[in-house]
Amino acid sequence: MTAPSLVLGSTSRYRAELLHRLCADFIQAPPGIDEIHLPGEAPGDRARRLAIAKADAVGARHPRAWVIGSDQVAELDGRPLDKPGTIELACDQLRRSSGRTVRFHTALCLLDAREGTRRLHVDVTRAVFRPLADDEIARYVAREQPLDCAGSFKCEGLGISLFERIETEDPTALVGLPLIALARLLREAGWSIP
Repeated sequence: MTAPSLVLGSTSRYRAELLHRLCADFIQAPPGIDEIHLPGEAPGDRARRLAIAKADAVGARHPRAWVIGSDQVAELDGRPLDKPGTIELACDQLRRSSGRTVRFHTALCLLDAREGTRRLHVDVTRAVFRPLADDEIARYVAREQPLDCAGSFKCEGLGISLFERIETEDPTALVGLPLIALARLLREAGWSIP
């Protein structure tokens, strides 16, 4: 059996749903890397490093494939907002984001595992939150449970109601996989998109 031609180095259902817009024929593989924050590392640099690490880890197990690695780091006041994991932390993140701008660094690495060559892109999206009351935050978190989302919201769902505006070149980047950039990188690599 031959190796798949395209591998998404992620277990994220959000990234898989996005990639299905461009390509139906791919598999998902867990990267299995430690997603730690290095001391003094800027959020954009962290996203880029982790996207490369994910692609490289999966590429080592799929040496004849094209591998997509992606990572997203939310930033408020120069500090990362990680996935909250709990309702309390999600509410706290949204309180701190209320009336402010959160920057989302979404990095993308397309690896040709056969040759070890990489194509890279980092998107920066600014989400401008409207002022949020505590009861709005509590209702939102209870309804959508965004515990596995950087920044504690799902913009593809009810989370869109939390914003005054989103400033971006690629609206899919905020969900976790910048499709405009990915389509360009795939075309540069010789893929027919569309």
